[in-house]
Amino acid sequence: MKTNHSVSRGVRLLLWGLVLLFAVLMSLPFLIPHCGFTALFGFIPLLCMERIASLQGVRKVWIYHYSAFVLWNAFTTFWVCNATAGGGLFAIFANAFQMSLIFGIFRFSKKYFKGALPYIFLAVMWIAWERAYFDAEISWPWLVLGNAFAGSLKSIQWYEYTGTLGGSLWIWACNLLVFALMVSLSDGSWAFRFNSKAKAALVSSCVLVLAVPFILSKVIYDGYEEKQDPMEVLIVQPNIDPYQKFQAMPQDSQTAILLDQIEKSIPDRRFSPVPEAGSADSTGHVVPDTGPLLVLAPETFTNDIITNDFTRSRTFRRFVSFLRQYPGTELLFGASSYTYYDQEEAPSHTARKIRDGRWVESHNSAMTVDGDAHAGIFHKSKLVVGVEKTPYPAFFCKVDDMLGGVMGRCVGQDEISLLHCSDIPFGCAVCYESVYGEYFTGYVRKGARFMTVITNDAWWGNTPGYRQHLRYSSLRAIETRRSIARCANTGISAIIDQKGEIHSESPWWEPAVIRGNVNMNDSVTLFVRYGDITGRTCTFIFGLLLLALTVRIVLRRKAGRTF
Repeated sequence: MKTNHSVSRGVRLLLWGLVLLFAVLMSLPFLIPHCGFTALFGFIPLLCMERIASLQGVRKVWIYHYSAFVLWNAFTTFWVCNATAGGGLFAIFANAFQMSLIFGIFRFSKKYFKGALPYIFLAVMWIAWERAYFDAEISWPWLVLGNAFAGSLKSIQWYEYTGTLGGSLWIWACNLLVFALMVSLSDGSWAFRFNSKAKAALVSSCVLVLAVPFILSKVIYDGYEEKQDPMEVLIVQPNIDPYQKFQAMPQDSQTAILLDQIEKSIPDRRFSPVPEAGSADSTGHVVPDTGPLLVLAPETFTNDIITNDFTRSRTFRRFVSFLRQYPGTELLFGASSYTYYDQEEAPSHTARKIRDGRWVESHNSAMTVDGDAHAGIFHKSKLVVGVEKTPYPAFFCKVDDMLGGVMGRCVGQDEISLLHCSDIPFGCAVCYESVYGEYFTGYVRKGARFMTVITNDAWWGNTPGYRQHLRYSSLRAIETRRSIARCANTGISAIIDQKGEIHSESPWWEPAVIRGNVNMNDSVTLFVRYGDITGRTCTFIFGLLLLALTVRIVLRRKAGRTF
């Protein structure tokens, strides 16, 4: 009995060691740049844990794989708790639960599928879940496997063909092939006993699946040249504490900080007094001969925009007055905006009642304005659950009303629209929207020649969160081959080229201004043109295998009743 107890304890220690190794290997790519390759082997410890547990007859294996996913989520996204402890813990445990459920279904399928089939089922099921997660009412796709290469850009230039889920497929293919090789070399009992030719084929497959994407990416990276079609941008990082900006500092003071930064950065674009000899405009000033300039201010810079009448906003009027001095200059800024309705019935489930016959809807918006008060507006659609969005509003908005209105109720747009700078179309992804690859392609399909991202990442403090968010913009640049001007309230602001490389990176928690160019592009990548082929294909295969699994369950139960 003592010996058996010792063996059991040793096995359990081994299982926990494999759980921890999985969590570390899968977390490294999200925490340290250029470590994406570890994800190509990261699932092997988890697969080994499951195999050993099955062979040893360990019970309650779900404790091990759920713990593994909790650790992975905690190591990589703990920083969410800095903004909201409850929301952060929910994100960690709920996301891990979904991952663990997928793994549990895989383990269940091994009762009915043999050989490699349950592992293929696991891979396509996982990718189908990732694809569905992008459009779920409660969506947190931060740890989509393909995002592991956000800090390893030279490895995934082929994302322009497959999108991020192509990276997820690569990770699963590498993990499963290497795991199959390990199993075949150890006992040759996986599905059938491998002969030497089969083993050689498996080794060759492992080498090819590992090496070919790296080689292909290198060829694409070295051969890609951006068309030189520059658009001048000025990215302004005012560095205002987001927890204080609407309480401790008046909006006029914040606006003064921003305008002062702009004024000091573009003196060459301001009207000059008329010299004794020279051409002047009707106001008595010389008009500089310059092209268009787009100035970027961060997400939710102001909270006084009324969509029914922009001129009611003091901030809007100050921007217009300021920009009159700078011909050809337009300002893109984030705003907490509001739409008012005068009607008896609520215009939507998310509308809040002000008084009888008066309702208001809120938005997280991106706006453009020039010196002639021409304005454009776009409402963020991919909203953060709880903070900005009440999921399943027909039910939860009623619950929220009973609680006193504690959840966010922003309203987004039904479809993507573009903004313009001097008739040049561009897209603006507001913060969280830059995480959604296929959604992001919608801007390009609408005709965006370059992209912008405005955000406010300081909610999380000086943690890996804002660096991860920055690197996800690099993935979007590769997928769409669009340059990106990224403006953050407190860092990191940057210019990102069409290869995803980050330039002119601003410091964290310091005021900064970046003046430079983004190259415009009219070409369309395969991913933009056809969307997420990888995700759709895996979802289709998952559906077929799920149907096959269901049929086998039914047939076996019928056979059991017969005998």
